[in-house]
Amino acid sequence: MNTDPIADYLTRVRNAIKARHRIVEIPSSNIKKEITKVLHEKGYIQHYKFDAESSVQGTIKIALKYNPVSKESAILKLQRVSKPGLRKYVPSNELPRVLNGLGIAILSTSKGVITDKEARNLNVGGEVLCYVY
Repeated sequence: MNTDPIADYLTRVRNAIKARHRIVEIPSSNIKKEITKVLHEKGYIQHYKFDAESSVQGTIKIALKYNPVSKESAILKLQRVSKPGLRKYVPSNELPRVLNGLGIAILSTSKGVITDKEARNLNVGGEVLCYVY
């Protein structure tokens, strides 16, 4: 039993980066799909694929992105902010800035799963899921 599927998702990606894997497979859910789309749009992962027929809930295959010269990952840190035991909600005027704007905060809002910059433009607050830089 997994009590925090988003933390499990982030941990699987972190472990794959540390082991220098090219592809990581993660059990799928709607929130994980949306987080994956945001990571792809912002250039932190190369590409992704949703496999619905592999199991009951399906899987997400993520191709991780590395620098071709230095072999460093595009993702330096993934940090879970809001946890099941302590949810972290922020209003639109208190949205976090990650590394003074160099990183992103992924939020779950009424407009969907978006970054902190998009939430500022839409003037919406929500639950801060994680920081990525």
